[in-house]
Amino acid sequence: MKSKFFFYVIFLITLLPLYVMAQEPATAPYSFADLAERLSPAVVNVSSTQKTDSDEPSGLEGLQDIPQFPPGSPFEDFFEDFLNKRGGNNGLGGGPTLPAASLGSGFIIDAENGYIITNNHVIKDAEEVRITLHDDSTIPAEIIGRDEKIDIAVLKVDTKKTLTAVPFGDSKRMRVGDWILAIGNPFGLGGTVTSGIISARQRDINSGPYDDYIQTDASINRGNSGGPMFDLKGNVIGINTAIYSPSGGSVGIGFAIPSNLAKPVIDQLIQYGRTRRGWLGVRIQSVTDEIAESLGLDTARGALVASVTEGGPAEKAKFQAGDIILTFDSKDVEDMRALPRIVAETPIEKEVTVTFWRDGKERKARVSIGELEKAEEDGLLANVNSDAPETAEKQDTEIDILGLSLTTLNDDIREGYNVPSTLEGVIVTQIAPRGEAAEKGLRPGDVIVEMNQQLVTDPAEAQKLIERAVKDKKPSILLLINREGDVRFEALKLEAKKAQ
Repeated sequence: MKSKFFFYVIFLITLLPLYVMAQEPATAPYSFADLAERLSPAVVNVSSTQKTDSDEPSGLEGLQDIPQFPPGSPFEDFFEDFLNKRGGNNGLGGGPTLPAASLGSGFIIDAENGYIITNNHVIKDAEEVRITLHDDSTIPAEIIGRDEKIDIAVLKVDTKKTLTAVPFGDSKRMRVGDWILAIGNPFGLGGTVTSGIISARQRDINSGPYDDYIQTDASINRGNSGGPMFDLKGNVIGINTAIYSPSGGSVGIGFAIPSNLAKPVIDQLIQYGRTRRGWLGVRIQSVTDEIAESLGLDTARGALVASVTEGGPAEKAKFQAGDIILTFDSKDVEDMRALPRIVAETPIEKEVTVTFWRDGKERKARVSIGELEKAEEDGLLANVNSDAPETAEKQDTEIDILGLSLTTLNDDIREGYNVPSTLEGVIVTQIAPRGEAAEKGLRPGDVIVEMNQQLVTDPAEAQKLIERAVKDKKPSILLLINREGDVRFEALKLEAKKAQ
């Protein structure tokens, strides 16, 4: 018995340190030197010369971004020499003026084939692209493909030099507070290593339809664009792309494209020379609490279909404006922003199951996914359904409970508000300054196409629908609004307000 007892004690003592280590949060290494030494050879400087259609340089990373230093500063001579070597000192030293130049960063992902990743804006409109390797040798690069929507470009170099590549990691595994390392080419200085933590995830900075940025407090400046963001294992989990800075320098708010968003696009650019994204053929908007309530949905979730594109996959699958897409190909659509990314990553011509909300219950439909780029080439994205009955006779109605006035569309009204002849509904002519409509941003010229998912073609119809909703004790009424071709839903509360 004694021997067994001592055995268990020794066993527990052996496991205790491992248990404690598992419970303690991961900490930064004593030094990043070993990691930086291993990863730096894979990071390159990207320079390009661009078309000079105007006197102003194009691109976001230029020699014009080099900081100004006080007279007599030791850095003043350094940067003046830096400019003179490139013949572009803005006339201060009489050197020749080069075409507009762009400086950024990149990293090697395939040493055998010479593939390099950078930002699209670094090589945009480039006539010539050159790569400076870790040993300071410079070689020309070919643009294999680029994507403006998430700002990525793939380059290729042909060299006999031994290249070092870095692998992609799983950006979804990264958490707020995790340590990261950034290596890049700020202000053309090259080989600069900075560290920080992930400050936030899934940032939308309104730069494109697929915004899902990683935010970091690592020092990232102009010139870091296109450079890698590493985890502590040396995997690329982001591509440094943008900074928020009133001054132009780092203030601790930088943004990187997550590797999980970038990797499928990079694979397509290498394989096809362009992107091939999935396309559903709907315009969508966010589901607010009021919209969810008006449609009988338990919580505000999913993506609300504002309009359906003629000839698109969604129209063929009988989707309608007002449907709320809840799941797509077995993936939950948590909010509006999630759907474009899920659809874009779906293989073209794949038939998927979509769960959506209509008439107070869940429904399912099968959809064959189209190609976004082909739809753009065919001009389908601007072609939206607008079937409605003929316009009724003109009648003006003031809707006090909503704080707006409605008028029937006729030829004079259409001409005055530039409403196309194919669009039917009732037009807003006046907005009470403190009414519900004003609070929700409605304005004269907006065309209300539907109320509570029923077509309206004259103000009397609209008034009856509102009275019915009030009688049924509905807290709000759902409007489908067309503003100069931009279609969206808006839920207005049915609470009488004193309009002044």
